[in-house]
Amino acid sequence: MKIVFLLTGKTTEEYIIKGIEDYSARIGKFAPFEIVTLRELRNIGSMPALLQKEKEGGKIIEFFRAGDYAVLLDERGKQYRSVEFAGWLEGKLMLPKRRIVFVAGGAWGFTDAVYKKSDTTLSLSKLTFSHQLVRLLFLEQLYRAFTIIKGVPYHHE
Repeated sequence: MKIVFLLTGKTTEEYIIKGIEDYSARIGKFAPFEIVTLRELRNIGSMPALLQKEKEGGKIIEFFRAGDYAVLLDERGKQYRSVEFAGWLEGKLMLPKRRIVFVAGGAWGFTDAVYKKSDTTLSLSKLTFSHQLVRLLFLEQLYRAFTIIKGVPYHHE
């Protein structure tokens, strides 16, 4: 099964870009993996937050395909310890789906329509992180989950 990490808007911080590249390469050794970045909205400085969220939501929904298992990264989602997340992921990799699509939304989060189209939500923490930092944190946890599943030394418990 392919794993897709769907992002809204570019990553601009150089240290985050380097970390994303590093973990993407590592994850790619365990499973087919791709990062897809949706085109940024234009003129968002003058756009109300709700409208921005709706437009981003429409793009996210357009990206989903039949046969996808869609997972939103959301502060209200289910939280796991790393070992539990690895078990969860291993179970999802057995589903008769073509892709698991993990979605990191924009600064304003997701619309109700996106929640309805998704299969589940995951939370990385009760803390709030910038939408760019979430990208790097999630990829590290995804890599960690694969090392746990495959028995590769990385995670210590």
